[in-house]
Amino acid sequence: MALILGIDTSNYTTSAALLDLKDGKIYQAKQLLPVKPGEAGLRQSDAVFHHTRQLPEQLEQLKPVLQNDTICAVGVSSRPRNLDGSYMPCFLTGLGMARGIALTQHLPLHITSHQIGHVLAALYSAGRLELRHRPFLAFHVSGGTTDSLYCAPDAAELLKITPCGTSLDLKAGQAIDRVGLMLGLQFPCGKALEQLAAGCTEKVSVRPVIRGMDCCLSGLENQCRKLLENGTAKEMVAKFCLLTVAETVRAMTRAALQNYGDLPVIYAGGVMSNRLIRPIISRQIDCAFAEPDFACDNAAGVAVYAALREKGEDTPWLSSV
Repeated sequence: MALILGIDTSNYTTSAALLDLKDGKIYQAKQLLPVKPGEAGLRQSDAVFHHTRQLPEQLEQLKPVLQNDTICAVGVSSRPRNLDGSYMPCFLTGLGMARGIALTQHLPLHITSHQIGHVLAALYSAGRLELRHRPFLAFHVSGGTTDSLYCAPDAAELLKITPCGTSLDLKAGQAIDRVGLMLGLQFPCGKALEQLAAGCTEKVSVRPVIRGMDCCLSGLENQCRKLLENGTAKEMVAKFCLLTVAETVRAMTRAALQNYGDLPVIYAGGVMSNRLIRPIISRQIDCAFAEPDFACDNAAGVAVYAALREKGEDTPWLSSV
C-alpha cells in the first residue's frame, strides 16, 4: 500500500511524517530548532538555516518505513494560516523540499497551512476525523497563536477556518516561555514549567482577562515577575502561570460556544499537551485534545490533509473514520 509524505517547517520544529493509507498509521520524525540558552526563539534567517540542515536528517529517519512501500503523494505547509498576508520564511524550506520531491518523482503535491495541519493532527490523534464533515470549534494554542476557530467543510481548502477569538497581546506559548525564562528554564519552557508547577501543592487563585471572545495575557508576565520579586516560590509562580493560561482558554471556549452554539470542540497546539491545563479546560465542556505527540508542531496533520485530498474516502482507513 502507498504512503503519503507530509512536511512541516515551522518556527519551532523541523517535521516529516509518513501516513500508511492501508491502516492510517503515521510515522513521525521531528526535531526542535536549536535555541541558545536564555533566548526566547530564533530569527527567521536562523530558522531557515536550521531547517535546511535538519530536514534531510528527518527524512532519512523515515527511510525504514519505505522498504516495502512507495510514496504516492506529498503534502506540505506553506504558511502559518490560510489568510491573506500570512507568511513566514521558515515554511519556504519545507515547501522547496516538497516541490523538489514531487517534481522529480512525478507525484501530486498538496499544499495547505500550518494551522490546518494542527487541526487535522488533533482530529486524527483524538479519533475525531469524522468532524471534518460538519462545523466544529478548534483552539490552536501555541507559541505563535492563541486562537479560537470556527471550522466548516470546504471544497477548496478542505476546512474553511474563520477566526473567532485571539489574544490581543501575548500568545499563551509566549507567556509560558517568558515566565519559564524568568525562572531560569531553557526555551521552549512548557514541559519544564509543568514539572516545576507539579511541585506546588498550595491552592492558587487566578482571574483570566477576557474581552468578548478575545483574551489578554500580557498582564500574566507582569504578575509572575511581581510574585517572584516578592519571594514567591518558583513552583507556585509556575503553577500560577499555567492555571491562568488554562482558565483563559476555558473562558474563551465558553464565549465561543455562547456565540456559535453547542458545537464539538477540539484543542490543538503545543500548549494543549500540558497535563495541568487539560483537566481545567475540559471541566464541564464536551471536548477532545490532540495527543501530546500530535499537539506540538508536526507534519502528521499535513500528511492527513494530503491523504484526504489525494484519496478522499477511497481507502480502507479513510472509509472507516
